Amino acid sequence: MLNLFWAGCILISFLACLIQLLFFGNTLIFDQAIRALFNTAGLSVEIAIGLIGLMAVWLGFFKIAEQAGLIERVAIALDPLFRKLMPELSKRDPAMGAITMNLGANALGLDNAATPLGIKAMQQLQKNNTAPDTLSNAQILFLVLNTSSVTVLPISVFLFRAQQGALYPTEVFIPILLATFTSTLVGLFSVAYVQKLDLFNRTVLLYLGGLSAIPIALAIYFMNLPADQMSQQAQLFANFTLFAVIALFLIAGLRQKIDVYAAFVSGAKQGFQTAIELIPYLIAMLLAIAMLRVSGLLAGLISGLSYGFGLLHIDTAFVDALPTALMKPFSGSGARAAMLDVMQTEGVESFPAKVAAVMQGSTETTFYVLAVYCGAVGITRIRYAIACALLADAAGISAAVFLSYVFFAT
Repeated sequence: MLNLFWAGCILISFLACLIQLLFFGNTLIFDQAIRALFNTAGLSVEIAIGLIGLMAVWLGFFKIAEQAGLIERVAIALDPLFRKLMPELSKRDPAMGAITMNLGANALGLDNAATPLGIKAMQQLQKNNTAPDTLSNAQILFLVLNTSSVTVLPISVFLFRAQQGALYPTEVFIPILLATFTSTLVGLFSVAYVQKLDLFNRTVLLYLGGLSAIPIALAIYFMNLPADQMSQQAQLFANFTLFAVIALFLIAGLRQKIDVYAAFVSGAKQGFQTAIELIPYLIAMLLAIAMLRVSGLLAGLISGLSYGFGLLHIDTAFVDALPTALMKPFSGSGARAAMLDVMQTEGVESFPAKVAAVMQGSTETTFYVLAVYCGAVGITRIRYAIACALLADAAGISAAVFLSYVFFAT
């Protein structure tokens, strides 16, 4: 799907450029397109090089957390909840550990650890699947929770904002936390409705109440602050939380008698490699977006959306960020490129750039997750998984727009 989508973006941009040449006499259009192609290649490398240090720092600290067993502890803590949400699994089913470890890794932002754990969880769940080519109820719930992206630490968004020169890279922390919380709740309730799960079970209520308490309390607190204090205090809270997490990782590592320095260096090496590996993906997706922009198609899409929202008397300041939302279900690299494109064209401190950053952290790449996890176990019939996942995506994106107005609109 991504193959056709990427090629289609470039080919339709070529046709749009040709139309501008033949019907509107724009003789410079192809010169602009080729210039954009070369600029995009340079920009992608520049972005990746700027990310190397930041990626190395955070993956270094995350390696300490991984070796200290924090993912496993999160898994143990969440185990009783998933035993209630997936009643078809036995009490000692090995899938439970893989599921909770995967979601714990996602929450900590450990993407590299989360994917293999997710595949392992799908393989374990497949052993209980009576229809091997069709998603089971447990697999659907697991996938929807993955696509709704419960990310407590959206480090990658902070890194890109910092790399682009944001004055306060972490000021999007609270909006992202609340948006991803919204998407996860909607995903959970949609699956529970279809599967007739008892969400009013005492264990489920205790967990949902406990997990909801912090985001709800933060929302109430920050939304009652004056506008000039909201951003400042949200920034303070975000930076304090990130530093506290680093301290927690180090304390956990030292308590487990881990060589935290060696673990940090090992993770930092992975960060260097990850930043380099981003280059071809950034080039590919930034190229597609650059062609859409030069051809006028992107501007036409944004103008059409602005016109439609204007007819509904809805403020259109957020519309320039919508390419990120449109890309997000299909491709993480595409959404990342769209976010970077907004930061480059509008400025990293602009309102659309902040909306795009919140959108980027609010949900996961739905079709990619479904393709990888279902492909790993040979499933071809996905039932209502896409409908529930896209509903969660829509809730997360809508929350991202609303919260951006609350926190950043002047």
